[in-house]
Amino acid sequence: MLDINYIRLNQVEVMNMLHQRQLAVEVPRLQELLDLDKERKELVQRSDDQKALRNKVSKEVADIKKSGQGSAEELIVRMKSVSEEIALMDNRLSQLEEEMESILLALPNKLHSSVPAGKSAAENEVFGEPVTFVHNLDFPVKNHLELGKSLGILDFERGAKVSGAGFPAYMGKGARLERALINFMLDMHTENHGYTEVFPPFFVNRESLRGTGQWPKFADQVYHMQEDDLYAIPTAEVPVTNLHRGEMLDNGALPISYAAYSACFRREAGSYGKDTRGFLRVHQFNKVEMVKFTRPEESYEALEQIRRNAEAILIALKIPYRVLLLCSGDISANAAKCYDIEVWSPAEQKYLEASSCSNFEDYQARRANIRFKPNGKSKPEFVHTLNGSGLATSRLMVSLLEHYQTAEGNIRVPEVLRHYTRFDEITAP
Repeated sequence: MLDINYIRLNQVEVMNMLHQRQLAVEVPRLQELLDLDKERKELVQRSDDQKALRNKVSKEVADIKKSGQGSAEELIVRMKSVSEEIALMDNRLSQLEEEMESILLALPNKLHSSVPAGKSAAENEVFGEPVTFVHNLDFPVKNHLELGKSLGILDFERGAKVSGAGFPAYMGKGARLERALINFMLDMHTENHGYTEVFPPFFVNRESLRGTGQWPKFADQVYHMQEDDLYAIPTAEVPVTNLHRGEMLDNGALPISYAAYSACFRREAGSYGKDTRGFLRVHQFNKVEMVKFTRPEESYEALEQIRRNAEAILIALKIPYRVLLLCSGDISANAAKCYDIEVWSPAEQKYLEASSCSNFEDYQARRANIRFKPNGKSKPEFVHTLNGSGLATSRLMVSLLEHYQTAEGNIRVPEVLRHYTRFDEITAP
């Protein structure tokens, strides 16, 4: 959430940001917010003046009654009218604050100066050089669906029977390979990259979704359990970030780095017509998430660390990939700057997103009220929050299966995973 003081002092910048994000439709809402803010400030002043008057006259009434000279009835009647006016103003102030918060919750984050201008994903910039590895695929390659079916390791049909389309079932060595990926990534991040492992709840309350920015703007993307008013998490970012909701963090403990595995659940509303085959678009998938809480001046170096930590997984697995710096028209509403990491699919002949690494600056911390004191006597400040997929397994599995397939249709297990799988190859049953 943006600070109303920042918006008040930087109206042109905020308006330009909305245009850069291709959200010109939100400009009238910005003006509405400023009008409400102006009304609120004027009303606060009037209310304060009337309350001061009431306090002054109340003292006069008390003095009259104490002295026993004269009648205070006229003043009492007058103050009754003032009190009624104050009550009306306070009610209007509550309405104004609710209306302002509703707009503030919907406004996107400001953009970092390094974010390239662009209207859509087509204008994202390739960051650095694509990373390649030789896998000698000098034969007709199969896609992950064909490999999963022929080897008996993926069963999308039975998953759909049990739950519906987009809920895959991993079978046999496929299940073990998936578990190996998750354990490998958690071990890499905790043992090599300095993260503390967290195993979070998979259901959260609405306040948690609000804290990280999924509510109310992306409410149509989450699964809701109405009986308990709980929501299936779209990413571990939500429960892990909210672990510190409403807290004053110890300056000496920053930065705080967490790595968490979770299943992720997304309705993918509005995805109809897109490629939904196999793992390309699912409603449930597994992911290891990296989350950081930092001092403001350290957050952009922390973003580069998260990106490098995600890349380290792909380098260890020898999966070809590239990094994109997202443009202003494609970056998520919550992020100030974001990198996407995409793995190459030899069967699809295109890159598939496997990780998104974002700096939210104080946008989430302001919503979730996560603060720290730079030193013991200073005024509290909001921390900066960051996260990155490290990684999501679904599209990573696509690339892994396709790159490690053999001419015979088997799958070689990447060397770094063999300690976890305890087998070197997946062959047809």
